Amino acid sequence: MSQGEDATAAGVRNTVTMTDNRTGQSWEMPVMTGSLGPDVVDVRRFYAETGMFTYDPGFTSTSACESSITFIDGDEGVLLHRGYPIEQLAEQSDFMEVCYLLLNGELPSAEEKSNFEKGITYHTMLHEQLSYFYRGFRRDAHPMAIMVGIVGALSAFYHDSTDISDPQQRLVASYRLIAKMPTIAAMAYKFSVGQPFVYPRNDLKYAENFLYMLFSVPAEDYKVSPVLARAMDRIFILHADHEQNASTSTVRISGSSAANPFACIAAGIASLWGPAHGGANEAVLRMLHEIGHKNRIPEFILRAKDKDDPFRLMGFGHRVYKNYDPRATVLRKSCHEVLDEMGVEDPLLELAMELERIALEDDYFVDRKLFPNVDFYSGIILSAMGIPTSMFTVLFSLARTVGWVAQWTEMIEDPSQKISRPRQLYTGPKKREYVPMAERG
Repeated sequence: MSQGEDATAAGVRNTVTMTDNRTGQSWEMPVMTGSLGPDVVDVRRFYAETGMFTYDPGFTSTSACESSITFIDGDEGVLLHRGYPIEQLAEQSDFMEVCYLLLNGELPSAEEKSNFEKGITYHTMLHEQLSYFYRGFRRDAHPMAIMVGIVGALSAFYHDSTDISDPQQRLVASYRLIAKMPTIAAMAYKFSVGQPFVYPRNDLKYAENFLYMLFSVPAEDYKVSPVLARAMDRIFILHADHEQNASTSTVRISGSSAANPFACIAAGIASLWGPAHGGANEAVLRMLHEIGHKNRIPEFILRAKDKDDPFRLMGFGHRVYKNYDPRATVLRKSCHEVLDEMGVEDPLLELAMELERIALEDDYFVDRKLFPNVDFYSGIILSAMGIPTSMFTVLFSLARTVGWVAQWTEMIEDPSQKISRPRQLYTGPKKREYVPMAERG
């Protein structure tokens, strides 16, 4: 494959030449250039011109869409939302402002932010009949199973925001999803522990409201800690969007069939539930339980270095980030703030802090850039807050909803988007004739 330039009516366009070594035949394919990141070869005409498909399991080398929302440079440890570094947003902004940015492309003015927050706040209540849905689940049902069911059921209650061709209905659906997700998540938790549902309060901010619905009970007043609220807000910011990952791609693929937004987000939640995607912070806690005590850390460090040992340090390194996870830098600070605020004397959390110290000083991990990632710190923070591990992925889906909604909206408004239809390399039997039962050997 060679690269060149092709003069067209629109100006100079880069191209690559693809050659079939079997026949010597060549084809010119246009190259598209974004504002950041690698160029892409436009293969939309590849099958029509060559009679062949491209082969890319997992689509790890394929750009499935054009997007202006989030940019990641894993080699450099960069994460940008609409051009703004995640570190700046997490330190100087709040989740509602980040939501506005992802949805609208620009940071809001004071008036725009105030109006946006009001729009979200006054959609936090759930239709009362939805509370009966929870009673249909077993008490020991996984909260993510409940989330998939309840979010999918929203389309049965909010018919006035399911017409995806209407921009106003898309906007209302977006607000409803972002606003109601904390209520849905908190009710899933309350149901699992046998406590009464707590209704949202319009005088509380987004993260405060979620913690209030999660932990308050009718028998006594509950005051939300500002430190915990800020830590939760940061967790939401750091998980708000992460480009074209598995769950976001699932939302886009579901949306490409013109499915309603509630069904698309429910599909995203189902994808996020997978332990290879959204369950990493749960895996961190399981690993800490397996290690058990600080005295055993050297033993497990040696096991992690042994390539023949299946044990791996969970929460260290990242598939995308080959440098320090920029989200982890921010959350590390929050992690220590939360532990100080809670006055936690938990052997498991002390173990985690010791493991962090050793890994950051060990040349083996430093040289391989196996630094603690966002899942390591978020798992510790949530555990210190008293949130059960079964709720960790629920909180991830709560935060990621705004990213899913922004990506879904962008896809709906993209005139070049088509219904997703991946192709395959077929390796099954060739055509054969049906054999009647009596004639089969």
